[in-house]
Amino acid sequence: MKSDPLNDVINTIKMASRIGKNEIIINPASIIIGRVLKVMQDYNYIKSFEVIEEDRGGKFKVNLSDTINNCGVIKPRLSVKKTNIEKYESRYLPAQDFGIIILTTTKGVMSHLEARKFGIGGKLLAYVY
Repeated sequence: MKSDPLNDVINTIKMASRIGKNEIIINPASIIIGRVLKVMQDYNYIKSFEVIEEDRGGKFKVNLSDTINNCGVIKPRLSVKKTNIEKYESRYLPAQDFGIIILTTTKGVMSHLEARKFGIGGKLLAYVY
């Protein structure tokens, strides 16, 4: 039994990117995973994704781009205030303005850049660069 599906998805994406795969299937699909994939797509870390086989839990078909150097989940899911986002940016990203931290907020799943623009905090989910 999988204990953290988001961790499994991020690790699958990281390993597929390292070995040069262009397309992967992620099982099972969930709303939070779909929203994280959407943020990754918005910042061109993945080309596209689509839901397939919706009848039994669903799956995502993800087309990867060659822009991922590293990615991972942030455990434990730390709460972060809008004033402390920069502290976590320096902890999880190699340089300022290089990569994104994905977090869940009251306005949905977004990158740390969008959260800073809206002036809100949230819970840290993952990082990608």
